[in-house]
Amino acid sequence: MPRIVPSLDTAPRDSLRYLLSAALVIAGLYVGSEIFVPIALAILLSFVLAPGVRVLRRCGIGRVLPVLLMTLLAFLLIAALGALLALQLRGLADAMPQYQTTVLDKVEALRSVVSGQGTSRFSEFLSSLGQHLQSGAGQPAASGLAPGSPAPVPVTLAPAPEMPLEKLGTYLKPALHPLAVAGLVAVYAIFILLAREDLRNRAIRLFGAGDLHRSTAAIDDAARRVSRYLLTQLTVNTVAGLLVGFGLWLIGVPSAPLWGAVFGCLRFVPYLGPPLAAAAPIALAAAVAPGWSTAIWTAALFVGVEAVVSQAVEPMLYGHNTGLSPLAVVIAATFWTVLWGPVGLVLSTPVTVCLVVLGRHVEPLAFLDVMLGDRPALEPQEVFYQRLLADDPVEASDRAESQLKEGTLGAYYDDVLLPGLLLAQDDVAAGRLDHGRQERIAASAAEVVENLADHEAAPPSDGSGGEDLPEGWRQPGAVVCVGGRGPLDDAVAAALVQLLEKRGFGAAAAPHDMLGKGRIAALPLDGARLVVLSCLDGGSPAYLRFALRRLHRRRPEVPLLVGAWWRRSGAAEGDAADGRDAVASLAAAVERAGAIASERGEPRDEVPAVRRAPSVTRS
Repeated sequence: MPRIVPSLDTAPRDSLRYLLSAALVIAGLYVGSEIFVPIALAILLSFVLAPGVRVLRRCGIGRVLPVLLMTLLAFLLIAALGALLALQLRGLADAMPQYQTTVLDKVEALRSVVSGQGTSRFSEFLSSLGQHLQSGAGQPAASGLAPGSPAPVPVTLAPAPEMPLEKLGTYLKPALHPLAVAGLVAVYAIFILLAREDLRNRAIRLFGAGDLHRSTAAIDDAARRVSRYLLTQLTVNTVAGLLVGFGLWLIGVPSAPLWGAVFGCLRFVPYLGPPLAAAAPIALAAAVAPGWSTAIWTAALFVGVEAVVSQAVEPMLYGHNTGLSPLAVVIAATFWTVLWGPVGLVLSTPVTVCLVVLGRHVEPLAFLDVMLGDRPALEPQEVFYQRLLADDPVEASDRAESQLKEGTLGAYYDDVLLPGLLLAQDDVAAGRLDHGRQERIAASAAEVVENLADHEAAPPSDGSGGEDLPEGWRQPGAVVCVGGRGPLDDAVAAALVQLLEKRGFGAAAAPHDMLGKGRIAALPLDGARLVVLSCLDGGSPAYLRFALRRLHRRRPEVPLLVGAWWRRSGAAEGDAADGRDAVASLAAAVERAGAIASERGEPRDEVPAVRRAPSVTRS
């Protein structure tokens, strides 16, 4: 009995399963933040420490000692930074009352500017009047005491003096949680660095055991990229923080090392981090000085340092950006901050960069690169075809104009227009495009070609121009480009005619339906010296063979050139070209037409209808 296969599509069930899995992962990250935050910090720390561990291991001091030394060095630096920040915060808190008068004066000045001097004086008058009325008669009666009775004595409850151990516990209690997290991070980082090779093998087992060579190369490359990126960004942010701290010290902003460290830490959050780091120092600069010059210099310092680092230093070291799209950076910052709080804000970009790099190398995680990466989601030819499907040749032309700033018209036609129409031909072969839809797509493609008519084509590879063509090849209709089987072939023929005309040929296009038995007699071949058959579909050798025979019978002395555009998609060479002279690109077709014109030339007494012995150029 034959096996019955259900016809229901499993895609909705798979999508539901993926959504449920993602929801469970997010819920687990939120609930288990106390565990996952130290693990994430440890993984990032291990990426930063891995190069140093490898260097120490090459010195021949074993496997464990380099890990312990690098981990101890890292935590000593972190502890020193934390102690510096604590001292700076305490000093800033002690000095805040000194700035109260300056702050109140500036607030009052701003309020008078915003609300107007008259409104401010009227508000002061009402305030003083209310205070005068409130302090008027009736207070003895309101007190509820008889005249002459003694006033009540206020009673204050004094807390019992704290014991030394209680004071120590009060100071240690807020530090217990950070110390515990730091201890977990240290333990996790040590074990990750010690078991690095074992973790790599497990990752290969999970993501690509079927192709060990490719999976090993991908994971090693991903680890090197992430490690180099994090170490470089750590160095850049440290230098930027030092520059900001030194500049604030010169300007006279209190606690300059604190704000330099904050700026260096928040630079791990692109776009949002630098403005957040600059807000507090600018406000403090406005509070410590009577005028506004200190605040202006502070703002200029942050803008200048960030501009130099982001626009000059970072592009030189590791590219223009982090490899994430701007929207992905903001979404990642929001997502990780909601999950893990302020620590998530600092970890958002490094963690997301790790995920994107893994997505570029590990096939099951490729969706992460598509969703979060800055690489285009669609190739240029796919965008071109999508715009044709949407009946939007204007945007397709606009994108083409942008690409032509860095390339030539012929290169654009061969790299974008032709592959895009080959995608359309694939849909025709699969039955997804009817004839009416094909005609609309072809019309849109022809409009794009017309919009690009003012651009220059690539010069000939031999350095010659159109002036070397014989006069007969410049006459209208000297080269006839005929569509092979459908409207899409006509669109490619129109692009080829445009390139031939820019080369100096007198070229003309003919629609595909003129190859039919009843209309081929009307095909304008009287003055033709070359016929190019434009074909996107190489899957019908019989049709192409009969079309070539009809053209040959009509003008046997005229050479035939097959535009075998289907070969651009990787088809085999021995296919439907029927042994004729064939090319696979528009640029090759133009070059071949120039070679044929040079070979055949034009005798002075030549009459187009009387030629030398008929011949068919073969490949």
